[in-house]
Amino acid sequence: MPQLRLALNQIDSTVGDLAGNAEAIVHWTRHAAEQGAHLVAFPEMALTGYPVEDLALRSSFVEASRDAVRALAGRLADEGFGEIPVVVGYLDRCEKAQPRYGQPAGAPQDAAAVLHRGKVALSFAKHHLPNYGVFDEFRYFVPGDSMPVIRVHGVDVALAICEDLWQDGGRVPATRSAGAGLLVSINASPYEVHKDDSRLELVRKRAQEAGCTTAYVAMIGGQDELVYDGDSIVCDKDGEVIARAPQFSEGSMLLDLDLPAAAASEDAPTGVVDDGLHIDRVILSEEPVAAYEPELTGGYAERLEDEEEVYSALVVGLRAYAAKNGFSSVLVGLSGGIDSALVAAIACDALGARNVYGVSMPSKYSSDHSKGDAAELARRTGLNYRTVAIEPMFDAYMDSLGLTGLAEENLQSRLRGTTLMAISNQEGHIVLAPGNKSELAVGYSTLYGDSVGAYGPIKDVYKTWIFALARWRNKAAQERGQTPPIPENSISKPPSAELRPGQVDTDSLPDYDVLDRILEMYVDKDQGFESIVAAGFDRALVAKTLRMVDTAEYKRRQYPPGTKISAKGFGKDRRLPITNRWRESG
Repeated sequence: MPQLRLALNQIDSTVGDLAGNAEAIVHWTRHAAEQGAHLVAFPEMALTGYPVEDLALRSSFVEASRDAVRALAGRLADEGFGEIPVVVGYLDRCEKAQPRYGQPAGAPQDAAAVLHRGKVALSFAKHHLPNYGVFDEFRYFVPGDSMPVIRVHGVDVALAICEDLWQDGGRVPATRSAGAGLLVSINASPYEVHKDDSRLELVRKRAQEAGCTTAYVAMIGGQDELVYDGDSIVCDKDGEVIARAPQFSEGSMLLDLDLPAAAASEDAPTGVVDDGLHIDRVILSEEPVAAYEPELTGGYAERLEDEEEVYSALVVGLRAYAAKNGFSSVLVGLSGGIDSALVAAIACDALGARNVYGVSMPSKYSSDHSKGDAAELARRTGLNYRTVAIEPMFDAYMDSLGLTGLAEENLQSRLRGTTLMAISNQEGHIVLAPGNKSELAVGYSTLYGDSVGAYGPIKDVYKTWIFALARWRNKAAQERGQTPPIPENSISKPPSAELRPGQVDTDSLPDYDVLDRILEMYVDKDQGFESIVAAGFDRALVAKTLRMVDTAEYKRRQYPPGTKISAKGFGKDRRLPITNRWRESG
């Protein structure tokens, strides 16, 4: 059987940075060539970054992408890599699409090119376009209608892009019809908790359907609210895993494959196959490589436990957001509570403690243990720490306005927000908002107070998970012989905003264990009032909770972006009108 050494490159691309992304592609192609690779693949839209959103509708950006992919092909050849086919994702446009109502202007396409001998030897566009969750690809792209197949050293290699594997039909059965010996799919599939399990089963299933070895190469890194976890996978035709790359780690997975020889050119399938796709076959090299002893297996990276996986995603998301937007330091308000403590720990792991600035802002209602817990967190992590008391400011406002009740409580939060933003403006750090998904869901946050910031690292994390992640991070530190970063008291004490004497969160909210289970059903799974009650929850409690969620939509719209880890985060995933009189409970 012919042999191929395949290089799957998990890289972190930045949207719009065509030059920087091209440099990374050249770097990893060089690495693959030095390792003797015969075929090199990069993730979906690796050249442009993903998702490009409305940049796809700018003809100037589309043309820049097209120019960049041609220039990249020439550069690879100039550097001596022209004989190695390189599959790279980019933004293209359909030359033959006629303008019509409901189609994106300019007919942009989520495309990939095979670069060989200084030219684009073949290009194709994603056939299945996702239009759910964070994806709006009907808005941005027109679909491709080809079944691309390249012949590399006597092996027919079929090509696909991300959603082409996630949806039934199309290029997967077409791969079998085309008689390909290898299917390579390039992907930029965002991270969600437990998605690695469904991804593995998907690739195994599609390999069996395609009837050939199937390679899934994935992106890593972060883009705004999205995180990419890598986890590239290769399965044989029976669905057995051959190799699996690490999560959240940039690098190249190389492996030697024994693959079936392509049919003689005159016998190779042609024409239209499954789903109306027409085979677009390009012969790059007919002669098999000289037989060699396989050395590279790709390996199988151990999977992360759920808590470590989620925590890693939060670290990667914050690190990418800061780095890609030109920020080197962050500012965190430290209350001594669990949320700000976890945000500070994530920030220290993402950026280094020397680049994290914590501020304690006590009021007359702040307990001694909370002030002590904030200072202890700073000592344990080594972050920069200061105290700015808000009591004089609070007294000045109260003398002027005479506020009472909730207005008085929220004034304290807003003074802290103003203080953080003032320090941010003065010193150049970006503020991290410490709100969690449970609080955002029910509106238990103060506009222009604890909601201020440029990024919300735990925005998509329910409160019960906050505790689990804090405990995991401390346990991980102990296992490494390090000091646990989060004071035990911050984890064990009842959560409180400390805006009035003796206040605890359960004064206003149900126990978080109960609240989060209701929220998961309503927010994440879109279940209605009666379904949630039927699951065993108190009718009055469900009605109250759903009402709080519905009426807090205007607050969530004003919250900063934050790392998405769930199947349905607040933002692009879940879009509801602010003005909305529909109530599930009547």
